[in-house]
Amino acid sequence: QVQLVESGGGLVQAGGSLRLSCAASGRTFSSYGMGWFRQAPGKEREFVAGISWSGGSTYYADSIKGRFTISRDNAKNTVYLQMKSLKPEDTAVYYCAADRWGVGAGRTDFAFWGQGTQVTVSS
Repeated sequence: QVQLVESGGGLVQAGGSLRLSCAASGRTFSSYGMGWFRQAPGKEREFVAGISWSGGSTYYADSIKGRFTISRDNAKNTVYLQMKSLKPEDTAVYYCAADRWGVGAGRTDFAFWGQGTQVTVSS
């Protein structure tokens, strides 16, 4: 089992940047793939980015490709989402999730979720 706590959200103007962090408890963090998802008001939750257990593979939604970067530090049990050139449509609650199969994207098992952090981008 792993517990996840997101941080780093906030209010930013369009074109600005934020870095989200997701701190994980437990000694098996390095075996999990990790993903970032988001949910905007009135919309379904969507996949944003994922990273494999080793960090060797990363995955991105088309809507954020080239603007967001996912990374992880297994020594710190933390995964990051660097967000640049933010747009108002990026406004959402951002969640991190842990994938027990180690992949970080696709038809896998994101079994553990954090509580989310709000990102608001003003125009």
